[in-house]
Amino acid sequence: MYKPLVVLTICEKLLLPDVVINCAALSVPRACEMDPAAAMSVNVPSSLVNWLLSLEESNSLLIQLSTDQVYEGAKSFYKEDDETVPVNVYGKSKVAAEQFISEKCSNFAILRSSIIFGPQTVSPVPKSLPIQWIDGVLSKGNASEFFHDEFRCPVYVKDVVAAILALSKRWISDGKQTRLLLNVGGPDRVSRLHMAETVADIRGYNPSLIKSVSASTVDRGVKSPADISMDITKLVQTLAVTPTSFRDGVRLTLSTEVKS
Repeated sequence: MYKPLVVLTICEKLLLPDVVINCAALSVPRACEMDPAAAMSVNVPSSLVNWLLSLEESNSLLIQLSTDQVYEGAKSFYKEDDETVPVNVYGKSKVAAEQFISEKCSNFAILRSSIIFGPQTVSPVPKSLPIQWIDGVLSKGNASEFFHDEFRCPVYVKDVVAAILALSKRWISDGKQTRLLLNVGGPDRVSRLHMAETVADIRGYNPSLIKSVSASTVDRGVKSPADISMDITKLVQTLAVTPTSFRDGVRLTLSTEVKS
């Protein structure tokens, strides 16, 4: 697995990367809370950044995936210049990553994504996917509880890809360095309850299976921000990306899944 890195180091003048996209993360908030050292080690890309800086004549664009959990969750529709006051270790590790990159790099784009949803990958990911999990629970006729007071702007996975492609193409075509921070969310502020209701409506499940509860009634072993919905005006204006509505994204996701 290390051979490409060795080849690049030896032949760096021929194979300098134009764009490096860092999606690596310890992204389960409870796991981060249980092991803060591991969260910081994985989520702050010090080795990657230092390697890029060590390459002679390299001016790669680093695209870093961050998170909406850098925000406190005390209001709706956070903007990029709002203060970051994370309430858990996961959010703190991502703020640390953003600060490290901002201090060390001269050419980067940090994308603060919300919950990313969409079809299962060709090589299935082990982590439970949000829409598929809701669909699986409701398809079995099991009543389940969903929070009515925890809000996010879930983003369809192909819109995240579109943002990354737009950034990459712009850098490769015009070569202008950037120091960019963008909220990458969907256009809709939705609760967990609304997410479940949307899946039920599209699939035709009995809505009585969905039980509305407050997030304050469940101990998840980690503090979770209540409302980290994001203003995505800057994303739309900067990259001309028009994110998919939550309902359309769910429909596209479920169209690829076999209903059990």
